Amino acid sequence: MRWTQTFIPTMKEVPADAEVPSHKLMLRAGLIRQLMAGAYTYLPLGYRAIRKAEAIVREEMDRAGAIELFMPALQPIELFERTGRKEAFGNVLINFNVTRRDHQVHLALGPTHEEVVTDLIARHVSSYRQLPLTVYQIQTKFRNEERPRFGVLRTSEFLMKDA
Repeated sequence: MRWTQTFIPTMKEVPADAEVPSHKLMLRAGLIRQLMAGAYTYLPLGYRAIRKAEAIVREEMDRAGAIELFMPALQPIELFERTGRKEAFGNVLINFNVTRRDHQVHLALGPTHEEVVTDLIARHVSSYRQLPLTVYQIQTKFRNEERPRFGVLRTSEFLMKDA
């Protein structure tokens, strides 16, 4: 691919609010751009780096005998209430009500998937002969960070591996 056909918007000067060196370098190199506090767009080179890191993680997890799955980002708030973690997360948990036909459903954007995978295994693993079982996923998580800062190190939306 020719350089003129790529999209790598580099910067000579970084914004004054960029504090840590890694954040400054990622901005200057054209890996990321900030959409708002705590939310970043990963530009082609940054997204390519993420995909390569994901491939390494998947390879190692598969080698260890883990099975990849994909759990929903939207989770019923009841899962967090049942474990007592709704209160533990406090304002970090992004939750809201949606109307489904004639009733309200209280949902949360997953800050983690521990409750979901625990519910899944509790429902479908009924014998010790099905164990050991290691499952994992790589997915976007959401947290209402009070003060998102340090570039992509502390954001409201981020990619995380659960296992």
